[in-house]
Amino acid sequence: MSPVSQLLFRRRPVVIGTVVGALLAVPGLSAAATASHHPPQPAPVVTRAGLDPALVQGRGATVPFIEQEAENAATTGEKIGPGREAYTLPAEASGRTAVRLNQAGQYVEFTLSKPANALTLRYSIPDSASGGGLRSPLDVLVNGKRTKTMTLTSEYAWLYGMYPFSNDPNVDPIPGWWKPEPDPVAKPFRPNHFYDEQRLLLGKTYKAGDKVRFQVPAGAAAAWTVLDVADFELVASPLRQPARSLSVRLFGADPTGQRDAAPAIDATIAVAKKLGWTVFIPPGTYQVNRHIVVDKVTVQGAGNWWTIIKGKVLPLAEPAPDKSVHSAPGFYGKYADAGGSTKVHLSDFAIESDVRERIDTDQVNGVGGAIGGGSTIQNLYLHHTKVGIWLDGPMSGLLIKNNIVTDAVADGMNLHLGVSNVRATNNFVRNSGDDGLAMWSEANAAGLANHDNVYDHNTVQTPVLANNIAIYGGRDNAVTDNLVADPIREGSTLHAGSRFGSTPFEGTLSFARNTTVRGGPRDLNWDLGLGAIWLYALQSNMSGKIEVTDSSFLDSTYNAFMFVVDWPVKDDYALTNVAFRNIKVDGTGTNVVNARVGGWATFENVDARNVGAPFVNNCGTFHFTGTPEFDVRLGTGNDGNWTTDAGSPGHCEDRPPVVPPAPPSPWN
Repeated sequence: MSPVSQLLFRRRPVVIGTVVGALLAVPGLSAAATASHHPPQPAPVVTRAGLDPALVQGRGATVPFIEQEAENAATTGEKIGPGREAYTLPAEASGRTAVRLNQAGQYVEFTLSKPANALTLRYSIPDSASGGGLRSPLDVLVNGKRTKTMTLTSEYAWLYGMYPFSNDPNVDPIPGWWKPEPDPVAKPFRPNHFYDEQRLLLGKTYKAGDKVRFQVPAGAAAAWTVLDVADFELVASPLRQPARSLSVRLFGADPTGQRDAAPAIDATIAVAKKLGWTVFIPPGTYQVNRHIVVDKVTVQGAGNWWTIIKGKVLPLAEPAPDKSVHSAPGFYGKYADAGGSTKVHLSDFAIESDVRERIDTDQVNGVGGAIGGGSTIQNLYLHHTKVGIWLDGPMSGLLIKNNIVTDAVADGMNLHLGVSNVRATNNFVRNSGDDGLAMWSEANAAGLANHDNVYDHNTVQTPVLANNIAIYGGRDNAVTDNLVADPIREGSTLHAGSRFGSTPFEGTLSFARNTTVRGGPRDLNWDLGLGAIWLYALQSNMSGKIEVTDSSFLDSTYNAFMFVVDWPVKDDYALTNVAFRNIKVDGTGTNVVNARVGGWATFENVDARNVGAPFVNNCGTFHFTGTPEFDVRLGTGNDGNWTTDAGSPGHCEDRPPVVPPAPPSPWN
């Protein structure tokens, strides 16, 4: 979903800074600054969202891999960051910190904490001068012996300019659209989406204590290589073909990826549906360049490391009925206007697509259409898609679990148009180009709102644009037990907004038992710090009950909680009926509460510490009558400087200075 920037109130111009100007070239770091050739060998540091796992226990997805940050490993490179300013490499890194290798021979070396036979590496290398990307090698050594050579690429990274972005480093700003930069703007203009990731099977199982080194070889094409995080995994053997199933190989599917396998997969589905059997896709790489339409069928692979659906984005001779101008690999239910699909079960395969630019009319998602009626989507790996899973209703009844979505150009997942009774649980989303997980209850002719959907126990990290988890309208939806970290710009970790033509918020929207990490970034267009959770009444009153309970807000760049309205409608729309209860706030750069709207919210058992500004910044609707238009209703059990540090009832500081907090720590 496009997070279209909209004017909030009168702003002063903002200078983004010139830090992005040199990103296409070797950053100005001296080679003399590199560490010695024999750095100390630290013990393996396992993290989740860049933090000690104890700080986020019980939140987010249970994943099969072990996360290790490059900055915690042995290295002869140079640490970059921490930094949170958009359009910079540190800001888009997991934990806001990474390691840059500037010359041949430099490396990052990890020590395995558990046995592993596979890994995923998140990295960045420069773009080409024309914007099409380049490729560069990186050696992988285990215990000092070269095991593999990876070919890194920037072909799926590096976008520029304003939404919907461009691959051209010389793109100009959109004429007439407000922008904070002075003229002429620095080129490349607003580079972003720097990182990509790649999976690698090591060929054997290595034990805990073994050393895995990533080293730049001589003659590498990239002027620099930034390593962010490595995920180490013990991948199980391929799944065997289940009983009562048909293999796509029987119908001629080529497992080498040389020939188009889509017709064979279609033929297998047709026969399997008649028999009531499962479609099985054995280990291999299968070329698919279009949608595989599924209805009342089970399609299972041998595991998402073993069964790979891989294809290209191809231009269509004329636009498709769904307005697409390209095709790409994807499994789609029938669209809702064709009746939708039911009893679909997709599992245990990967989709490696080839989407390199954002075209919003294109249906080039990993999974799409309308899939409900007791369907399941699980154990998929969705990579280089436009959106990992985008479902257009009306539809109802779906379980989405244990999937990994990375390096999407737009959303990780979006439930759109009258979607109900969907549970998305234990999914991992990283480096989405828009909202990580979204529920978009767009108003439609049928008058059907999104309702009774749940996002629970998911991990969402580093959305480059917009929010980790966003709810746009709807009724009785829930966001629970998630771990969300490191949003970059024009959004934050948790969001609910009356935006994008959404239906009103009705019933209860529940945010419960979530942990946000390094949320609340600066919105560049508004020159304003957001909240780790921010509620935005843009197109209507938000009067449905919103409950935020039993959650932790860690290391927020600006505010923990933000309530806001658009300046032109500040006297028309309000935010009411919001309750915060049993909350821990550990670290804010500015306030705990920033209210820039009329309405009210209640706060009970909200404990806050390491707060950089007065706890409450209450600007209301900027009438400055002496009584703010937003009522901060303090209940019992709120620990910290809620009353003594809140200033007068009408205390309002437009843009308080940021005081970076201490790192989060266990709460006694």
